[in-house]
Amino acid sequence: MKTIRDIKIECVRGDISKQEDISAIVNAANAQLRTGSGVAGAIHRAAGPGLAEECRPLAPIKPGDAVISGAHNLPNDYVIHCLGPVYGQDKPEDKLLANCYRNALILAEENSVRSISFPAISTGVFGYPMQEAAQIAFSTIKDTLPELKTVKEIRFVLFSEEDLKLHEKVMEEVL
Repeated sequence: MKTIRDIKIECVRGDISKQEDISAIVNAANAQLRTGSGVAGAIHRAAGPGLAEECRPLAPIKPGDAVISGAHNLPNDYVIHCLGPVYGQDKPEDKLLANCYRNALILAEENSVRSISFPAISTGVFGYPMQEAAQIAFSTIKDTLPELKTVKEIRFVLFSEEDLKLHEKVMEEVL
């Protein structure tokens, strides 16, 4: 864990749909904001059908975009949906991935969110290499910190022990 500018940044292993102490969770969404596999599937299953209904008029979104919805049956206030780039297909993938993190944090700030949890966006079926994605994520957060006034906690929720260790290492290097 790190604290920079009174903002706590941490990495944990777990299920992003079970972050009961967090105001907003980030969904690694698809363009149509529908139930998918991985993070999107877990969030939609836990939130219930109301999430898909609320998201329908917000879609489609483009890579790098972020939109916000209610959390429905989740223990959070909001879900921020980000469409990450497909590695090797959506260009420039590094800028698009950085936009996901930046736009999510800006939306959180605009909605008076005090705490936010991120998954490792684009690293699942979208194929982004985990190390490179983590470096982009933490660099973007570092660059965005001066703009944050309401957000006081940023948490990365990783699926595996290996992903957790890699994110902790990159966080130490970048921050």
